[in-house]
Amino acid sequence: MSATRNASTRWTGDLQEGNGVTSFLSSGLPDTPVTWAARTNNPEGKTSPEELIAAAHTSCFSMAFSGALSKAGYTAEEIVTEAAVTFKPGTGITDIALTVRAVIPGLDNDEFQKIAAGAKENCPVSQALKAVPISLEATLG
Repeated sequence: MSATRNASTRWTGDLQEGNGVTSFLSSGLPDTPVTWAARTNNPEGKTSPEELIAAAHTSCFSMAFSGALSKAGYTAEEIVTEAAVTFKPGTGITDIALTVRAVIPGLDNDEFQKIAAGAKENCPVSQALKAVPISLEATLG
């Protein structure tokens, strides 16, 4: 069974001074303002494509990690994932750094690292972003 999710952005003006609004059509989440300045300077309450990618990647990784843990016979008490997506004007997205901290009863660090690495490789967003180096720092505890 496949699923399609939709979003749209309405942009007005030029790149530097213009602005847009991203709408989350599938979920109905609140519209979110987006600007060039939010990509390269202080976001000032606006988002950027990189922040949206970070959000997609953290939620996808957390789900993939939870699923992989279940297959290995573990249930996490908590998984907290952060993503730092680096954007360099003129070059593009240069790297993504995932950081995960998790509390998982009965799991030793070696197996934790193995399962986390597999989740990073197999999460669908990681798969879609293969053109960008993705690092992972995983902490159990």
